[in-house]
Amino acid sequence: MTPQEYVQQKAAASGSSFYYAFLFLPKPRRAAITAFYAFCREVDDVVDEVSDPGVARTKLAWWQAEVARAYAGQPEHPVMQALMPCAHDYSITQAQLQAVIEGCQMDLEQTRYLDFIGLERYCHLVAGVVGEVSASIFGQTQPQTTAYAHKLGLAFQLTNIIRDVGEDAMRGRIYLPLDEMQKFDVKAHEIVNRLYSDRFTALMKFQADRAQKLYDEALALLPHEDRRSQKPGLMMASIYRTLLREIEQDGFQVLHQRVSLTPLRKFWLAWKVQALGRL
Repeated sequence: MTPQEYVQQKAAASGSSFYYAFLFLPKPRRAAITAFYAFCREVDDVVDEVSDPGVARTKLAWWQAEVARAYAGQPEHPVMQALMPCAHDYSITQAQLQAVIEGCQMDLEQTRYLDFIGLERYCHLVAGVVGEVSASIFGQTQPQTTAYAHKLGLAFQLTNIIRDVGEDAMRGRIYLPLDEMQKFDVKAHEIVNRLYSDRFTALMKFQADRAQKLYDEALALLPHEDRRSQKPGLMMASIYRTLLREIEQDGFQVLHQRVSLTPLRKFWLAWKVQALGRL
């Protein structure tokens, strides 16, 4: 299997909304974003799939060294072998890749966040930086597009947090800020034990409103000159906002299940943005 086949298989197997947005890109950009996304999946899977924190730390340390090796011209892993030919063309820096790994390391060291400011730092590493790299690969020409991409990445991550509340709690992690849980009088044990309440619904509505506001703010930041090139990000925004609305309409039933859209629906939402240019 070639490095290119490896990253393609990794991206397709994830079933992620991101994959559907990649389908409409020109081949060189599609190759770059697929390799970058596969890198993100590899390091994220270390945290999600390795049960021993010590082993996970060792694996992430290996990835840190692998990124350094790759930028020194000696990549060993097929993901880095696929990504490095694209790194120069799309200005992907070693610091950006190391930041993504640092975000995953935070998952091993920190399972709660006191407030949204602390959570935002985590989101910057695992989603904001990813947004910035993606915008560059898609074809950014305006400096302001970086701010748009970063804020959109934050909105995506908050949507993921809302969707995965129950699943994350089973792994011992709660990303809802502690001060906001206290404000709505929601206890950690209620989330872990999948206990729904009006208080929990109110807390989740507060989280969803923040995410929706960030989507609006991000889209307002996107310069007109880059709107066409950034269509893949707009496709993802359409898919993620639709998912968020579904979760809201379903009354935030996220403690016992992972709400998702069907592949056909994701493809339809992506195609609509590509063909009609609207979310």
